[in-house]
This record gives sequence, C-alpha cells and structure tokens, in this order.
Amino acid sequence: MVDMMKAVIAEERQPLRLGDVPAPDCGPHEVLVKVHAAGLNRADLVQRSGRYPPPKGASEIMGLEVAGVVAAAGSDVQDWVVGDRVCALLAGGGYAEIAAVDAGSLLAIPDNLSYEEAAALPEVMLTVWANIFVRCELKEGENLLLHGGTSGIGTMAIQMARHFGAGKIMVTAGSDEKCAAAKALGADVAINYKTQDFEEVVRAEGGADVILDMVGADYVQKNIAVAKPDGRICNIAYMNGPVVELNLLPVMLKRLILTGTTLRARSVEEKSRLRQAVEERFWPLVAKGEIKPVIDTVYSFEEAEAAQAHLAKGGHVGKILLSRAVSSN
Repeated sequence: MVDMMKAVIAEERQPLRLGDVPAPDCGPHEVLVKVHAAGLNRADLVQRSGRYPPPKGASEIMGLEVAGVVAAAGSDVQDWVVGDRVCALLAGGGYAEIAAVDAGSLLAIPDNLSYEEAAALPEVMLTVWANIFVRCELKEGENLLLHGGTSGIGTMAIQMARHFGAGKIMVTAGSDEKCAAAKALGADVAINYKTQDFEEVVRAEGGADVILDMVGADYVQKNIAVAKPDGRICNIAYMNGPVVELNLLPVMLKRLILTGTTLRARSVEEKSRLRQAVEERFWPLVAKGEIKPVIDTVYSFEEAEAAQAHLAKGGHVGKILLSRAVSSN
C-alpha cells in the first residue's frame, strides 16, 4: 500500500482543506478501504469544535462512515477479500482516500446501491437499531416520536420503524416542506415545530411509547410530558443544550425510562454485534429497495468546508455526502 494519501485536514480557525497525510496501517483484524464516498454527521462538527475527540486509538481525521472497495485485508480477516464493495462504520478517518476498518464493522454493498447511497447508511442504520430497537425496545404497534425527522437518522428511523410494524410514527421538523418529506417516507404525523407545539399534537395523538431526541434543552421536559406509561426516552445528542431543570415526578408516576447513548466509543465487538443485527433484520430490505438512503447533497472531498457548512445550517433532508465521483470544478 501507499505510504501517503489525501485526506481532509482540519486546522484551528482555518477552512477545511485536502492535503497529504500518512496512510493508515492495516491491523490483523482490519481491512483497508479505498474510499469512494463518505457520510457527514453532526458528530463531525462537534469534533471539529474540539468538544468530541476521537476515542483512544482512532484516527484524528473526521468521518464516521464510508463506502468503497477493500484494498487490503489483515492476516486474521477471513470474510473479506481485495476488490469487495463495502460500506463501513468507523470511529474516525472517513474523510480520506483510505480508511482502516475493523472487519466486524463492514457491510457488503448490495448491487442496487451506488457508493454514495451506501455511504449514507452505516451510521444511521446502526444508530437507529442501537437506540430505538435495542435500548428502547420498540415493540410492534407502539407509538414512536422522532425529533429531527428529516435528518439522516430521522429519515432512516421512519423507514425502519414502518417496516418493523410500529404504531403511529410522529416526527418533528422545521418546515412544512420537511414535514411533507417525512410523511412521504412513512410518518403518520409530521409536526412543524416552528408553527406548532409538538407537546400538544403528540398528546392529541395519544402519546408516545418511544421517543428519540437529539435536541435536548426544553424538549426533555416536553418528552416526559408526552411519554405514555412505561415509555422510553433516549437522547443521542443535545443540539440545544444538555443542562436542564426538570420536574421528575412524572418519570416516577409513569414509570418512564430516561436514557442516552453514543455509538462511536463502543467496542469493536459491540459494533460488530449491532452490524450483524442490522445485516440480518434490515439489510435484505435495503437490497430489495424497500429501505432507501435519503440523500440531500453530494460534494467533492475538496468541497468538505462547504459540505459541513451545509450540514451546520440545518436545511437539509437526509444525508450530506463527500464523493470522489464529484468534481470540485
């Protein structure tokens, strides 16, 4: 393999730029993926701000999911060979020409997907599975409330929950256009949080058994208010802030579970188990085209600064991607 590669470099108070960095080594349980496309996540923005450092041993380069071709396989890797088309969940290193990936975090790209479509899937699908289905144990017929309904996670959660057999799927989004997009994906109720009070709407719809929240702040108390008895509320981010003053009496009276998780810092063994579950339960639906990645915009790797600015602005529906197939000219 090459000693150097191109990667997106983040320097304090400087625009992102493409530069030369050392290529990663391939450990015995890893593969090296020649990256064709990489997905953006809000965690990238937080990392760039200095508030979300990579886990110990992970690449300092941003990027938590990629799609590409296996370029090398470690000595203990048996299931993957050079040339395989794969997408992968990473702890870091996705905004690069080559990424080192634990073999247990790889998924084979179905024939019906492009590299860009495949790169939009690993982080969101494993996040949805880990939080809605494992942590919160969504059951058939139960009502689900998703905040950020047209984010990458939200658009995937709608589809996975619908195929699973959830009851009412309710989402919040920031415009009527976003609400329409959520309903087109399978949401039963879409609430424009800029013009409606989601607490009033969800109460009128009978409440929620499971709530996935990435907003925090005043949403935390509202989530408690709209949760049904024995409801489960999971926070995966706190975009509006993690510090809140709460009345916890309803938590006790309704026997609620308040929880929160991250995916990035989990062990490779746990990520492998999550990947296997997604592969068994939902990957066949991806291969049939019944679950589809929702892509907002694709940028070149040279345009990473513009791509992150687009993500930070928050007007997108679905995933924002970097791709080697896109020219910056």
